[in-house]
Amino acid sequence: MSLEIHGHCDARFAAIRDAFAANFESGQELGARFAFSVDGEMVVDLWAGWADRKQTRLFDDRTLTLVFSTTKAVAATMIARLVEQGRLAWDQPVAEVWPEFAAEGKGAITVEQVLSHQAGLPGFVEPIDPTLWYDPATIVAMLAAKAPMWPPGSASGYHALTVGYLVGEIFRRVDGRSLGAALREDITGPAGLDLWIGLPDSEHSRAADLKPPGALPAFGEVTAPKRAAFLSTWAGPSGRAGGDWRRIEVPSANGHATAEALARFMGALAADGEIDGVHVLSPASVREMSRQRIRGQDLVLPFEMSWAAGFMRNEPNLFFGPTPTTIGHAGWGGSCAFADPERRVAGAYVMNRQDVHLIGDPRSRRLIEAGYASL
Repeated sequence: MSLEIHGHCDARFAAIRDAFAANFESGQELGARFAFSVDGEMVVDLWAGWADRKQTRLFDDRTLTLVFSTTKAVAATMIARLVEQGRLAWDQPVAEVWPEFAAEGKGAITVEQVLSHQAGLPGFVEPIDPTLWYDPATIVAMLAAKAPMWPPGSASGYHALTVGYLVGEIFRRVDGRSLGAALREDITGPAGLDLWIGLPDSEHSRAADLKPPGALPAFGEVTAPKRAAFLSTWAGPSGRAGGDWRRIEVPSANGHATAEALARFMGALAADGEIDGVHVLSPASVREMSRQRIRGQDLVLPFEMSWAAGFMRNEPNLFFGPTPTTIGHAGWGGSCAFADPERRVAGAYVMNRQDVHLIGDPRSRRLIEAGYASL
């Protein structure tokens, strides 16, 4: 059966369509979608392939994909909205809104330090029951009581899963609603975005099956922070494709979305801050959110990282195109979303055949590079 590519692609961006087709023709995809916006206009939205591993269900415009850590870009934006509204400050100690968090010397840790992975809470060194990850209230209480693994503020160490529980609790303490509920009520519902943190049962049938990678990513030397974040049997829940995982809210890891919805969301950050009249975040707030909080060799990821408040900054690795100031986030297996306010460009890539690359999957890089080359 020959590959059928669906969607639309402005003639100017034909190179993206060629790169998208090449990813499939080289056997690197099962099902995938890529969307690219310029000045808030969706100039490319392509999808192809299969939504299930048995290849009985087409990957179509309603297929939802679990995007893992790409979810963090959405969660960070929700926290930035609280800052914009004057209800929270980036340099505010977390313990001011969540008093229990001050335990074990964490009283001075700020909101922006949590979002930029400086809090020293990447996971649990001691064994825990992996099913506890399905109980956010319990994990939140455990993290509040835990001592940092390094002096907070001295380094970043990617909080792969835990940052979602931390950010979710900060949001709930300030707003009263869960982060996922506020996202639906304030942005995605009014703007008509197929983007969810906490997927209702009614939408589960649209979720794509995942084909996991055949190996673990290359983390380099194994250290305690890496074991806590990734390299232990209790570093995350089992059965992440199941209904229980889809249903709960984990703003670091279990967002479900289409590439079109993610690209529209990021397009607001890259352009004028709105999606069809729905306010997301002002350009001034995006600039403040995007400011570098820390840069250096990450204690968990095998990269030098420049962290904004919840976003990966594009420098020094340039995983999201050629603009150093672009912000974005990647998800386990290959998904990503990015916003480039300097060029007013944004995009998102989702897929269900996962690869081993932690950031900068070659499939998405080819698509992004083709987009910029066509501007």
